[in-house]
Amino acid sequence: MATVVLAGGGTAGHIEPALAVARHWMITHPKDRCIFLGTKSGLENTLVPSAGFELRIIPKVGISRKPSTSWLRTPFDLIAAVIASLKIVKRADVLIGFGGYVSAPAYLAAFLARTPIVIHEANAKPGWANRLGARFTTALAVAHPVDKGRFSEALLAGLPLRSDVAQACIASAADWSKARRLAKARLGFPTDKPLVFIMGGSQGSVAINGVISSSISTFTTKEISVLHSVGKLNTLPAAIDGYRPVGYVDAMADAYLAADLIIARSGAVTCSEFRAVGRYALFVPLPIGNGEQFVNAALLVSAGRAEILSQRDFTPQFIDAQISALLERASRAPIQGDAQDLHAAEKILALAEFAMKS
Repeated sequence: MATVVLAGGGTAGHIEPALAVARHWMITHPKDRCIFLGTKSGLENTLVPSAGFELRIIPKVGISRKPSTSWLRTPFDLIAAVIASLKIVKRADVLIGFGGYVSAPAYLAAFLARTPIVIHEANAKPGWANRLGARFTTALAVAHPVDKGRFSEALLAGLPLRSDVAQACIASAADWSKARRLAKARLGFPTDKPLVFIMGGSQGSVAINGVISSSISTFTTKEISVLHSVGKLNTLPAAIDGYRPVGYVDAMADAYLAADLIIARSGAVTCSEFRAVGRYALFVPLPIGNGEQFVNAALLVSAGRAEILSQRDFTPQFIDAQISALLERASRAPIQGDAQDLHAAEKILALAEFAMKS
């Protein structure tokens, strides 16, 4: 019986791929044990236990993006996190990391314990934690080709999909037009009107939500249905005919399928799930970070299934002037999704099995 430790806490973009791999691992190796590392403040505290997996908490190593006196604490926080990780990782047969703050101390601990390390990078531009971990292993996998650095020679595995999205991709392949029409009906929206799905993100995006709230009259005047996921932490706006705000979308696969247009950030998981079952997207990349969201979205733009707009240009005036043209371009996009990520979890699992035997 093997013990697998998975590190990828903080945001859904790190946790969901890790959960997909863990689920596939337990299907393939039902007698094994999967343990997740996380911090007290990450979404893993909700997502991991609800998925039925064990979660171990380690100290958070927070690094502010701007110079701050908090930087003085970083070395001490890192040492504490490595020590806590080492107690777990030293008994593991393999560590699979997916990036984020929780991964960096896990990689250092696994290196000290000589535990095999496997790293999956979801973004088109690798993050700092995974770049650090890549110094300690050659067992690297990526969701997208990377031009330079250690990840340029990594296994091109794709990004592991949530089970509902993967199942929707498989089930829709026989007739994508019918699948999209039925999904819209299941969500309770008219099948003869365009539907725009706005994704504020798991935490909610103040910038996107504010623009949409100011544009409700535009959507209703043009008879465009709207499903608006505002994020669990935000107050729900008032619902009116044709405009449905929700804190969180449970039937996410149906929302992707049903939408004629999706407006969202371009995180790696969003782009992968959209690629599998979505049709056309307007991506408004997060204007902070290392620019990975722009690169993630660019891959879908080149496939004729999306366009990118900077946050400063995403305004109520833009919605009023461009929403009809956006929907027209969306109607000409390919009706089918893309199944390239369906086997990502099993590819990462195979890489981990190889690392354990090496």
